[in-house]
Amino acid sequence: MDKSQLSLRFINFANFECKESSELYEFLSLKVSEDDDILTLCSEAQKGQPAPNLLFGAVHYLLLKGNEHQLKEYYPSLTKYPRKIDAKTFGYFKEFCIDYRGEIALILKSKLVQTNEVRRCAYLYPTFSLIYSKTEKPLSLIEIGTSAGLQLLWDRYSYSYGTDETFGDINSCVHITSEIKGDNTPSFLPECPPVATKIGLDLHISDLSNSEDYLWLKSLIWTEHRERVELFERAARCFKENPVELIEGNGVTLLTDIVETLPEDTAVCIFHTHVANQMPEDLKYELLEKIKIIGGKRDVFHLYNNMWDRKLHLDYFIDGVEYKHTVGDTDGHGRWFEWNIE
Repeated sequence: MDKSQLSLRFINFANFECKESSELYEFLSLKVSEDDDILTLCSEAQKGQPAPNLLFGAVHYLLLKGNEHQLKEYYPSLTKYPRKIDAKTFGYFKEFCIDYRGEIALILKSKLVQTNEVRRCAYLYPTFSLIYSKTEKPLSLIEIGTSAGLQLLWDRYSYSYGTDETFGDINSCVHITSEIKGDNTPSFLPECPPVATKIGLDLHISDLSNSEDYLWLKSLIWTEHRERVELFERAARCFKENPVELIEGNGVTLLTDIVETLPEDTAVCIFHTHVANQMPEDLKYELLEKIKIIGGKRDVFHLYNNMWDRKLHLDYFIDGVEYKHTVGDTDGHGRWFEWNIE
């Protein structure tokens, strides 16, 4: 990716991802978009990886590891009373990137953006409830791009949506709140639908028992988002008590063989959130073709976003008949979502 494309990536990241969510990353993104040295450094990122997330994750990672620099004074995750953004902020950021250029470049070349955003389960819960209501079959879950597998535990969490009602596993140590925007509201099942199997697929499985993997996942959480860190840590503890089968490899390539191992009396649910933007175009079409072939043999559901647009989609085959729904827009971190299925 050339520098003009990288620059546009940072501008879009600031305007569409960070605005009203991370003042520091919004500010830094716009500055980076104009800085030739930092853009050159970002060209080290692996093809298909979102450079802004990788760069800010790499810097956060090194700061959390204890690399001393005045830059950390601006990070709420590193200091109790962070400094407000001022004329020196970007200067410190660039100085840090230059001082640790070799370490940052190595991270950009070797690591993947694998944010385990637990709050996205807020829209997984009603969607999987809808799937169960359509089939009345236990669910067999396959997550592509699972990272550490925390979203596969959506049935082990509890949920509330701006009312006093709580759904899901009411005894869970992980409680997720989210806002439903628009006029439509899902029909919530009071308890989680039955799940027969869970399998997570990823090019690189993030091992929560590995301190380096754990720290990298925390580094990808934006510095102001303390609540996201708390949810991640609670979900990580929940995973240790409820381990899930995670398989390393190309999820699209493995898909057909995995489906053949699933119980015949279950509904196959293939899902991925904020992962498809990292897939090459030919792999996206291969995924859709494989799901279509599976749909000719059994009930299969495909829940996804960031494939062609930012909206959440639910496509499925029941008794060989294809259906397509657009669920609606979602916040990248699950703070809100729309529900356009009646």
